[in-house]
Amino acid sequence: MKFLGIIPARYASSRFPGKPLIDIEGKTMIQRVYEQVKKSTKLNEVVVATDDSRIEQAVLSFGGNVVMTSGHHQSGTDRCAEVIAQYQDYDIAVNIQGDEPFINPEQIDLLASCFADPNTQIATLVKEIIQDDELFNVNIPKVVRNARGEAIYFSRQTIPFLRGVQKEEWLRKQKFYKHIGIYAYQVDTLKALTHLPISMLEEAEALEQLRWLENGYAIKTAITNHETVAVDTREDLDKILKLFFNK
Repeated sequence: MKFLGIIPARYASSRFPGKPLIDIEGKTMIQRVYEQVKKSTKLNEVVVATDDSRIEQAVLSFGGNVVMTSGHHQSGTDRCAEVIAQYQDYDIAVNIQGDEPFINPEQIDLLASCFADPNTQIATLVKEIIQDDELFNVNIPKVVRNARGEAIYFSRQTIPFLRGVQKEEWLRKQKFYKHIGIYAYQVDTLKALTHLPISMLEEAEALEQLRWLENGYAIKTAITNHETVAVDTREDLDKILKLFFNK
């Protein structure tokens, strides 16, 4: 199988406009993401997908691959589907967040390993929750898995609910998982996903992957031990500088 790594990158972010081009110790964020992704041993090629010429020029300046895409896509999934139409000899598309400048390439390799099973349609990563502040944070999507390691449901609420157990005891009684927002898809599956209408559950939780579950697609999960650090706000950037550069 051939794997194509796609990094969607938009300039227009409501919380942090222009964040793919912010400087992180001498390199733009998109360059740091690209360089980390290139370290994966499973990807045959990596490309940035953008709708902004400034990001296109930034990627070209450090020698990266970039594809200009429509400015009307509602999600990174739709943007990935446009890209894969131009790379027709690939079997698997890997959708990598463009705001994680220190993503561990082992996570990408782990995700790719899910396709050793030929029945895998979609794959994503989860990580065990070990702190209460994450467990009850509605900004962190949670996931419940079945015995085959497939996602049953995603929610911003804490799932499963432990009836009759004090909340401070939940982590001692049950394993909980948070969702790590990286996806890989069989190419034919990716194309089909883009034709699905917004679903009731997706609209309720504002989680795109619920549309896929609601339409009968199986989402294989793999458990990672690596943490991810995304940059959604300027405060997140400050945390990154302290964590990785002691700033």
